[in-house]
Amino acid sequence: MNRVCELFGIEHPVISGGMVWCSGWRLASAVSLNGGLGLLGAGSMHPDNLRHHIRCCKEALKAGAPGNTTGRDLPFGVNVPLLYPQIDELMGILVEEGVKIVFTSAGSPKKWTPYLKEHGITVVHVVSSSVFAKKCEEAGVDAIVAEGFEAGGHNGREETTTLCLIPAVRQATTLPLIAAGGIALKCQIKACEALGAEGVQIGTRFALSAESSAHDNFKNHCLGMPEGGTKLLLKKLAPARLAQGSEFTATVAQMEENGASKEELAAYLGKGRARKGIFDGDINEGEIEIGQICSMVTKIETVEEIFRDLINEKGRHP
Repeated sequence: MNRVCELFGIEHPVISGGMVWCSGWRLASAVSLNGGLGLLGAGSMHPDNLRHHIRCCKEALKAGAPGNTTGRDLPFGVNVPLLYPQIDELMGILVEEGVKIVFTSAGSPKKWTPYLKEHGITVVHVVSSSVFAKKCEEAGVDAIVAEGFEAGGHNGREETTTLCLIPAVRQATTLPLIAAGGIALKCQIKACEALGAEGVQIGTRFALSAESSAHDNFKNHCLGMPEGGTKLLLKKLAPARLAQGSEFTATVAQMEENGASKEELAAYLGKGRARKGIFDGDINEGEIEIGQICSMVTKIETVEEIFRDLINEKGRHP
């Protein structure tokens, strides 16, 4: 058993990304029931809704629940973007509900890591550079997710690929290291291990799974997208990797090519774009966040089928 498995009490060092509008309790619990670590995506949940998903996840993973034959309560975690507008209330809910594992992202871990650890919570922070990895170790986190440029959704400004990022972060810190960004196949997990990672966080393949709460329109649009079918946009705001083939993506790309200002982009983006695209299934007007590896994901699978492929020694290779 490696350090990532030991830290979380899981069988396989595979974590599902805490993705907005995708990572509800059904996806998170399915990943944990299959021996990985499922994460809830708090970034798209109002506080009361997050509390509901936490409780549903606990119920699904408690000892004796259908599918849990381990004789113990299984772990799960919550991903929290630190720029969340009601962050104080959200952190209080995590403590009140007895959440044991929290992944933080989109902000500095210095403020909230001590608070979470004081309440016995294991803290993991997502970084996009070795510089931030060092700052995480100084802040006292328990592990690091190093996410490369290939990832879907919001991305680091450094635009460093996973292949370059993982060995750089491995050299910069002694903490348990989880690789993310462009990982969906067994061979990619092996490659990340060779680079120094001790586990992987997978987003896109789980976002397109049967248990994902994303709309079928979103899933079907992203499945088997051609190479080059995603693009990193909105760099003047917060860089995000978006699927092409939608009116929103095309308009943003054209605006940026024409030199649109930060304010103009923000006005066009407005509010609720990600929900509209991912959860409501409006492919034209919505924000379709997905990773580059969607070109290798060609069908909707259950989480059990995905794990069977990832863990099997004959797992899918390109």
